[in-house]
Parts: sequence; structure tokens; C-alpha cells
Amino acid sequence: MANNPRSGAVRKLKKGPSKGTGGLGRKALEGKGPTPKAEERTYHKAYKNKALAERSAAKRAGTSASPRRNSGPKGKAMEELVTGRNSVLEALRAAIPAKALYVAVRIEMDERVRESIKLATERGIPLLEAHKPELDRLTEDAVHQGLVLQIPPYEYEDAVDTASEIIAKWKKGHISNAPLIVALDGITDTRNLGAIIRSVSAFSGHAVIIPERRSAGVTAAAWKTSAGAAVRVPVAKAPNLNRAIGAFQKMGFFVLGLDGDGDVSLPALTLAQEPVCIVVGSEGKGLSRLVRENCDQIVSIPIDSAMESLNASMAVGISLYEISRQRAVQA
Repeated sequence: MANNPRSGAVRKLKKGPSKGTGGLGRKALEGKGPTPKAEERTYHKAYKNKALAERSAAKRAGTSASPRRNSGPKGKAMEELVTGRNSVLEALRAAIPAKALYVAVRIEMDERVRESIKLATERGIPLLEAHKPELDRLTEDAVHQGLVLQIPPYEYEDAVDTASEIIAKWKKGHISNAPLIVALDGITDTRNLGAIIRSVSAFSGHAVIIPERRSAGVTAAAWKTSAGAAVRVPVAKAPNLNRAIGAFQKMGFFVLGLDGDGDVSLPALTLAQEPVCIVVGSEGKGLSRLVRENCDQIVSIPIDSAMESLNASMAVGISLYEISRQRAVQA
């Protein structure tokens, strides 16, 4: 018995010819293709260096507020983070709505930090302490200097509903001046949007309309440029600007497009007393073809030199002033 081999150590061989896999293992032998480049592999140092270089380039371009990633479902507006002591202080001074002010633990105090904390406390904005690594992760390694302001996404109204409400209030006597709204066609600069909102507020306008796509939105930069006017003037979105213009016209609005080659010069405008929707295009392309065709009238602003053009926000401001002036004269 001592010389008997252990059964567990015996290798059993099958009799007869052995069979192959029938091709089932061929796919496993094909490989996974060429190796991705180092900067394309998320775990590689080269990938992180490339991402850092892109963020640095954005900072050099002057970006001080960036949207948070994965802050909401696809298609929904995302929250913004305003970073850096100067940017945070300017945002708080402009009364931009905020959800929270993050302050680094053991932050080195200066006048900007003290004023930021004071303004946030006065407005009831929650103050949250966080360690530097947490702020680095939150801002994706942006230069925050220990201060980060969290901005909620702007809640846009529907363009047609907004215009309808304005007309209804006017007819009931709740609004003394005839409805006056401004629609933007291809304005992608947030500072232009902010300046237009400010002009609409200054000259008793009632709303700003922007398209759903290819348009600047109400970001932290727009809030700052509006100097707080975005609190008073609603910004509404139109899924289709041309359809919205048609709906405005059915409500009784006269739609006036601003263009250098207009049918009427602004001083000769005769529709100032009526409900008016001013449409302005981008500085480079102007009004799109369909929008131009759907306007009731194309109005031009006389300027001294044919070689000069007006910034979109400036053109809107001049037009609103002239309409306001004519309404005051004829009141």
C-alpha cells in the first residue's frame, strides 16, 4: 500500500484523438487592437498633464467661472463655480444669486476675504469651510485662492408665456407703458447679454428673449455685466425664435429688426407707442435670413461712417433710448 500512488496525483489521459475548440478561442487570440496613446489613457500621467495644460490655457484666456461637471441631467443648465478672491467679491457685490460660499480652512485673511464673508452673511448665503484638497477637487484644480462661490442655474421662463403675461398685464392697466421686449438672434457673448439686460431695465423694458440654442445664457459673467438688472428683468427662452416671433405678432407686438441696411431710420420710427419687440443679431452676421423676413420692419441706426458698426448691446441701448424718448414726448 505504501507504494501505491495517490489518486489525486494521477493525471488521467483520454483515449483517442483530442478535439480542438472549434474556433471558439479565436476571438481571444485576436488581441485588442493598437495600444492607445499615453494622453488618451485616463490612468496615465500624460493624460493628467494634458488635462492640466488645457485648464491652464483656459485660465490664461481669462476664465474665472466654469460650469460644474455632472451637476444635472443632460439638457439641464449646470451650476457654476466662481473662483478667486477678486471674482468672488465682484460677484457678491453684483448681488448674483448664490447657493454657498466655500472658504478654505485657515485661510489667510485680507480685505477681499473679509468683505466677501460679510456680504455673504448679510445675504444669508451659507458659509462652508473646506480644506484645500476639497476645493481643488471641487474646482477641478482652478486657482481659487481659498474662495469659491457656488451659483445655481438660472431658471428661464417660456418666451411665449412671458410675452402673453406682459400683454395681459398691460391690457388690465397693471403696466403703464406699452410692452417692450428684446429678442436676441445669435448673440453668444455673455457680456453682451448682460449689457442688454441692463439697458432693458434702464429704459423700462419688460423682458429679454433668447433662443434655446446657439445663444449666450445667464451665467455669472452675464449677471455681473447686468449690474443686478437680471433680478428685475426676466430672461425667457424660445425653442424656435421664428415661431416665437410669429406668436408675438399674433398677440399684437410689432417686431422690429435692427440692421444697418434698414427700411426705416430709427428717428423716423412711428411705432414707439405700440407693443414692440426689438430683434438684434450678432455683430458679425447680423440678423439671420428667416428672422429678417419675419420682422414687420427693419430699422437702422444712423451713424457717421459707413465703415463703422455698432456693438449689439450698444445698438439695443440706443434703440431703447429712442423708443423711451418718443413715448415720453407723446405721453
